This record gives sequence, structure tokens and C-alpha cells, in this order.
Amino acid sequence: MSDIIKVENLVEVYPDGTRAVDGISFSVKEGEFFGFLGPNGAGKTTTIKVLTTLLEKTSGLVSIAGYDVETDPKEIRRIIGVQSQYTIVDDDLTGRENLMLQGNLQRIRGAVLKQRVNELLTLVSLSDVADKKVSQYSAGMKRRLDLASALVHKPKLLFLDEPTIGLDPQSRPAIWRYLEELNKTQGVTIFLTTQYLDEADKLCKRLSIIDHGQLIISGSPAELKQQIGGDTIAVKLAERDSDGALKEKSRKIAGGIRGVTKVIDTDEGLAAIAQNAGQIIPDIVRAFDQNRIPVVSVSFSSPSLDDVFLQHTGRRIRPEELQKKPVYAFSKAPRRRRKIPFH
Repeated sequence: MSDIIKVENLVEVYPDGTRAVDGISFSVKEGEFFGFLGPNGAGKTTTIKVLTTLLEKTSGLVSIAGYDVETDPKEIRRIIGVQSQYTIVDDDLTGRENLMLQGNLQRIRGAVLKQRVNELLTLVSLSDVADKKVSQYSAGMKRRLDLASALVHKPKLLFLDEPTIGLDPQSRPAIWRYLEELNKTQGVTIFLTTQYLDEADKLCKRLSIIDHGQLIISGSPAELKQQIGGDTIAVKLAERDSDGALKEKSRKIAGGIRGVTKVIDTDEGLAAIAQNAGQIIPDIVRAFDQNRIPVVSVSFSSPSLDDVFLQHTGRRIRPEELQKKPVYAFSKAPRRRRKIPFH
């Protein structure tokens, strides 16, 4: 398979000097389900804005299906679909009318458009409420309609920026099913940004993790978790550590326990990597107690993508509920604005 996305040394610096993206490089194969992971402020949305021609890059090379984002933005917009973090549907229209409007914006007309709208309503399980006003839809239904709007023109490449942010646990699996269907049966390449690690673990065949504008690591979820080398034992310390002495002492204690292969500083204490963590936890508790280091809690988990992020950054990704704000028909780029002729 050929690369449908190529990024080389991408840099994005905002007018205030913030280096939102700091020299990242990666590629995505045609037909791939690719994940782009990181916490809020890591550079995910900035990257996706550059890839979708909504934001001019500061430097680097970026191409989509062979088209350069700077010189061929119109060609790129014809072959991509975009679903942003925030739902963009008209509450005063019905679900069907929203899709028909999007089709007209894409210059699709007549019977072809009607057939496509019916297909999409079926795909996202909204046929029964297609002729109801969207104001009567739940948040999950609106999100599914928003996804359908991004697919009206049958894009080769679909960009999803936090597609399930703010949805209830029941709605998220429904979105997952639709995305898997698109990727597997229709061959749509999907570029997913998310801070929900279970989402990336389930859907993505390959992913990259970004933090503070830099690419931390790339690979398949299985490969990345295998690199952890054992279970993760999280130790939350009771005392604040202003000078770092407590953490230094704690690291030495944990590192000296048989079976512990690695110790990592975390925001709340430390994390120890070990095989058979359940058997080692009593030893850790006893050792800390003997050294009079108060501990709030000790827990362990099997390797996860969150542990991968923890191992490389010393922090965990904590999904946060983002406050909704208005989204306009143009991007608020720090240099020039570009109108969006697609969803």
C-alpha cells in the first residue's frame, strides 16, 4: 500500500512563540486506521488542521495522496472528510435535511444525492428519526449525524478529531462500530486523534503518541504494550516532594525490590515495572513502611497504552471534558483564514 499521508519535519509556531508542533515526521498507508494520541495541548488538533489545509504550516513537508498542502489545497479537499471535536449540525433542520444540505454544498444533486443520504442514514442508524428536527436528537445521535455529514461525498480519507469526546459510555461503542465498518468494508483511510486510549487500542492498527508537540513513539498497540516488559505498579505518595529527595529515596527502595525491572517518576509518586506484580506489591508496601515513607495507595495493571505514555513521559493521559464553544465556517488560523468548502 502506498502512503496517503506523508509528514516530514512538520513545525507549527504560533505568533506568541508557542511551538505547538515541533518537527514531527510520520506516514499513513492507504486503507489504514491510524491513531494520533496525546493529552490536551499535545499538538493533535494543530497537526490535523495542517493536514486538512485549514492552517498554514511554519515549515516542513506535508502531502495528502501526493498533493502538497500548500500548493494543492483544493485537490486535497475533494478527497477528504473532516469531523471536528465539536458537533456541526443545524438543530432547526431534520437529519435528512442536514445531509441534503451537505450534499448540495458538495455539488451532488438529484437521485444520486437522495440515494447517498438514505445509505448514510442507514449506516449510522438514524433512518427512523431522519425526518425529525435535530433539536430532538440526543448528543450521541447528533454525533452520528455529524459523522454521516463528513461522508456524503465518499471521501478517500477521513479525519476524526476526538470523535467521541463528551459522549456517554453507551454511545461511544456505536460510533466505533460505524468507523470499523467504514474502514473494513469501504476501504476508507481513517486518521483518528483521541485521548481515549481504549478507543485507540480497539480501533487502530498503528498509532503515534505525541506530547508537547513532539512525537514520542510509534507502532501497533500490541507492539507498544509489549515494550513495557511487565505489569505497572503505581505507588501514590502521601507527602509532597518539594526538593525531590523523597522521590529519590522512593526510587531506590522500589528499585531494590526483587522482580522490579524499572522505576519511573510520576505526578503522584512513582511507577514500578515488574513481572507478577500481585506478588511484589506486599514487598513494596513493607519496604516503604520500614523506611517510614507514607503511601496513599498501591495498585497495579496489565500493560496498556496509558502505561506506554507513562513510561515515556512520566505522566498519564487523562481525558477531560472539553467545554463546547461555537465553530465557524472558517479556521481561526494565526496567519490567514481559509474557507472550508467541505464538512
